[in-house]
Amino acid sequence: MTVIYIRLMLESLESDCILYYEGYFNNLKEELALKLDVSEDDIDMTMAYFTKCGLIQIDEDKNAELPQAKAMVMSETNWASYKREQRKKGKLEEVQPSLTFSNSCPTEIEIEKELEKELEEEIEKKFPTAEISNYYQTRIGIIDGQQYQILTDYLTLDGMELEVIKTAIDKAADNSKRSFSYINSILKNWRQNGIKTMVQVEDEQRQFQQKKQGQSDDVIQDPFIY
Repeated sequence: MTVIYIRLMLESLESDCILYYEGYFNNLKEELALKLDVSEDDIDMTMAYFTKCGLIQIDEDKNAELPQAKAMVMSETNWASYKREQRKKGKLEEVQPSLTFSNSCPTEIEIEKELEKELEEEIEKKFPTAEISNYYQTRIGIIDGQQYQILTDYLTLDGMELEVIKTAIDKAADNSKRSFSYINSILKNWRQNGIKTMVQVEDEQRQFQQKKQGQSDDVIQDPFIY
C-alpha cells in the first residue's frame, strides 16, 4: 500500500495535489487503477486505509485531495524562496562551477526522489500498519484483507513491535515458506510465549542455540521452524 500511496502522491503533483475524477469510469478508483496499472482491489485498499488516516480526502465531486503532498510541495517552495533571498543578499558562498547545479532549485526528478524518501519514512513512522502490507508484499506476495487484519492485530492489539512482525515475514521468506499460515504460526507462538520485542526474539534464538550445542537437531525445535 505504501508504494501505491507514493505513486498517488506523485501523480497528484501535476494537478495541485488533487486527483480529479474525470468521469470516464464508474468511480475514481477505476480510473486510478488504469493510470497506475495496478488492480482495483489494491487501489481500493490503499485509498480506504489512507482516507481513514486522513492522508486522502474525498470531496463531494469524488475528487481525492492529498494534503501531505501539498505540504511537502509548500516546503519545497519555501526552500526555493530561501535560496532566492540568499542570492539577493549576496550571502551565497562561492562554489566551484561543477557544484553550481547542486545549489540551484532541485529538478523535478530530484524532488520526486526526495518526496518518495520522505514519504516512506513518514508513513513507516506514523502508520506502521501500512508498512506491514508493503513489507509482506515485497517479501512474500499478495496479501488479502483478512490476512492484513490479522497481522495488524499483532501490532495494535498484542503490542508487538513492527520489527518483530517483519522478522517473522523474513523467516518465512528465507526458509522458502512463503505462506501466510507459516508466518501466522510463528507470531502465534511468540504471542503465547509473551514475546513482543526484538530483544525477546533475539534472546529466544540465543537460548535455542545454547541448548542445541551438543544435542541432535530433533531434540530441540528451532523457534523459527514450524
